[in-house]
Amino acid sequence: MVDLITKRKWDRAAKSFDFMAAKGPELRWAGFKKALFSHMEGKVLFLAVGTGLDIEHFPPGKDITGIDISSAMLEKAKSRAEAYEGNLELVEMDVHDLPFEDNSFDQVYTSCTFCSVPNPVEGLESLKRVLKPGGEIRMFEHTGSRFFPFNVMMHIMTPLSKRLGPEMNRNTADNVRQAGFELVEVENIFLDVVKTITAKKL
Repeated sequence: MVDLITKRKWDRAAKSFDFMAAKGPELRWAGFKKALFSHMEGKVLFLAVGTGLDIEHFPPGKDITGIDISSAMLEKAKSRAEAYEGNLELVEMDVHDLPFEDNSFDQVYTSCTFCSVPNPVEGLESLKRVLKPGGEIRMFEHTGSRFFPFNVMMHIMTPLSKRLGPEMNRNTADNVRQAGFELVEVENIFLDVVKTITAKKL
């Protein structure tokens, strides 16, 4: 069953999402995302494709299913998906209720996603179910920090930020472990806040 509260939140955010993200964070992290996505192979599931800002960083010629809970986000992503030089299908879907069969995908990718999934461990377990044995999840995420004063600031900001979008203080690497993945690598890009996470389904 679709989480209507989350869907409506991101439908509202779609109106201003590109304005807020495209000229700041997306430009800053573009090179890191492109490097992460360069590992795409086989049948790929991309979670929370949003308005499609990440699509320009996808390597060409791949077989990708991009999902998002927000129909408004996907509507904005259509033109970017149509311009992609490969097979890219967009589908409205809630990560907590994936209709795919077990062991359907070779890889899963996320990009600044698990700061916003309402039940992150359950969402990761759902992704693990549809991954093939030995399949990878590769994530570009911003998380909480262990360091003062960032950890305090993030805890203070989170009650407000999660009303509009992301939670600022998630421990996503730990959530990946809790979901039953084998953690392969965590690479910090900016302090211990922005990072890439690679994990494997055993």
